[in-house]
Amino acid sequence: MTEIFTQPDVLWPLLVYTACVLGLIIFLLGASHVLGERHSTPMGNMPYESGMIPVGSARMRFSAKFYLVAIFFVIFDLEVVFIFAWAIAARDVGWLGYIEVMIFITVLTLALAYAWRTGALDWAPKGPRAQRIQARHSNPEARST
Repeated sequence: MTEIFTQPDVLWPLLVYTACVLGLIIFLLGASHVLGERHSTPMGNMPYESGMIPVGSARMRFSAKFYLVAIFFVIFDLEVVFIFAWAIAARDVGWLGYIEVMIFITVLTLALAYAWRTGALDWAPKGPRAQRIQARHSNPEARST
């Protein structure tokens, strides 16, 4: 590890690269400052929203469902990467690899079924019909009528 820092032949390309990157950053920031427009009107400082006038605050709250679905997407999308890697090496890993990927897919399927069963994938609250059916099943007096 210390021999890298003692050999100037290895270190100087890194220093030249760092100097070039810093020079480019300074140049681009300076060029945008010199060539950029200045707005002194209130409309000039408003954000551009695809030609529409912005309405409301940018700090509005989103439902946790959006984040939950995003997390599910990342989790199940990442698993596809593992399955794709297995598919590339399927002949090399043999039957043991096949059994392992089947266990992996089974666990994924059970996790998806659990998320679906607990209602984690439901976007909207239950409608009036679903509420009536649930009330009828939970109330024994309602069944007799």
